Amino acid sequence: MNGLLRLFLPLISLPTLCLLLLSGIPKETSAQNTAQQIFPDVKPDHWAQPFIQGLAEKNIVAGYPDGTFRPEQSVNRDEFAAMIDKAFNQPPVRQISSGSAYKDVPEGYWAAPAIEDAYEQGLMTGYPNGVFRPNQNVSKVDAIAALSKVVNSTSTKAQTATQVTTVPVATQQARKPTRKFALLPLAMTSLMQPLLLAKANAASVPPVQQMGKGEEAKTSARSANSNRPSSYAVTSLYADAEEIPQDKVDEIAKATRANLVVNYPKRNVLNPRKTLSRGEMSALVYQTLVAAGRMEPVAINTPAYQYIVRPENR
Repeated sequence: MNGLLRLFLPLISLPTLCLLLLSGIPKETSAQNTAQQIFPDVKPDHWAQPFIQGLAEKNIVAGYPDGTFRPEQSVNRDEFAAMIDKAFNQPPVRQISSGSAYKDVPEGYWAAPAIEDAYEQGLMTGYPNGVFRPNQNVSKVDAIAALSKVVNSTSTKAQTATQVTTVPVATQQARKPTRKFALLPLAMTSLMQPLLLAKANAASVPPVQQMGKGEEAKTSARSANSNRPSSYAVTSLYADAEEIPQDKVDEIAKATRANLVVNYPKRNVLNPRKTLSRGEMSALVYQTLVAAGRMEPVAINTPAYQYIVRPENR
């Protein structure tokens, strides 16, 4: 072999020799680029990219079988239930036999356990006549209202854990200690909202360290804002405050004070009745985890930061 190499080496040009040598150097793999872009349809300059990537890195959200995230796609009630069930672990405040106690949630439905948990944790409710409407789109105002209860529950967890109210939606049954989502063939996952999340991983997100001295002024401003009426919190920040349903004003104000609200493309326009997108859902859930001390705030120098509503900046 060495003899053949000596024979043909004089015939190989210098550029060709360089190419042969470079071919042995490992090339940068796509795995090395995952820190910049996890989903092909969520570019680094996408407004929700830090929120989506942050949740994905903690295994709180996942994409579709084709690898995409589809940030502009609408969110149904069953997907939202699955999202909050896996991202948060709230103490129950009421009970239901199962998610299938609703007439339109059949036995074995993929999101039935999440619907049950969302109801028992007081984050979601059904509609009259015993239906849940799992395939109905979630409005932004309803999503924010639900997440505001997570913040409230986080601050009063010790109290609410001991005050469980039984609400007989259907005949009560013995609850199983552990429950799993129904397993469906991979081809079927495209027909359902596929936020395949990991509650254990979400719960393991390390607490965020205490804020530095530079944040003390902002904390004082936030404290002052918290003493103002809810109506002031929404009318002073949102140009379309009149579109917020009256029964949701307090919850929107609470979420606003906790910096849960993210408005794109205009920070002062809430669009409360618009259908929630997957990108918006990720932003709201991310900010809720930040408020709970389980995620780091997005960097100030990122485009996403400018869309977070911060009352103390007013």
